[in-house]
Amino acid sequence: MSAASRAPQRSYSTRTTRSRAVRIAVTAAAAALSLTACTSGGTSGGGGNTNFITGSDGIATVAKGDRAQAPDLSGETVDGAKLDVADYKGKVVVLNIWGSWCPPCRAEAKGFEKVYQDLKGKGVQFVGINTRDASTGLAKAFEEEQGVTYPSLFDPDGRLMLRFKKGTLNPQAIPSTLVIDRDGKIAARTLQALSEEKLRKMIEPVLAEK
Repeated sequence: MSAASRAPQRSYSTRTTRSRAVRIAVTAAAAALSLTACTSGGTSGGGGNTNFITGSDGIATVAKGDRAQAPDLSGETVDGAKLDVADYKGKVVVLNIWGSWCPPCRAEAKGFEKVYQDLKGKGVQFVGINTRDASTGLAKAFEEEQGVTYPSLFDPDGRLMLRFKKGTLNPQAIPSTLVIDRDGKIAARTLQALSEEKLRKMIEPVLAEK
């Protein structure tokens, strides 16, 4: 075979290799963006005076006299039932915002269920807000796989999150967790995944309040 006849093959091979490299780079960039969105967080949810004081562990708390009332958090759950967080007034409510697509949510789920089982008899109610899942089927599969038994409101568009006072939550920080006191006011917040130990540390001071 002549050099002239071999040249087009080399050109086609080069184009194919470059095309594959571009596709791999685009896929990697998309995956990195997805993971960043899931794990983004920090200690601030934007402007607004919400009286949070953030500790070195990333858990922010509000003194009892300075707390803001939690917004209306009602709607349909992942299982199709009606739920209104206000019905739990008189209990300490742990509100966890999660998505089945989020690796840190998966990492913390079993610990949340364990703490829920330990504390539900002591006046603590866990409620999830499932967000950015395209269907309840995805959320149900996650709950079944992780053994989660407490209810979650289905909020695919993040509308419930937008009801919070500016500065309380960062819609890009998934997972996030709030502790609502017995009076229905926001007592603590974190914009990151929690270990079982940190979750207990976050709940205990609010549970001990009279």
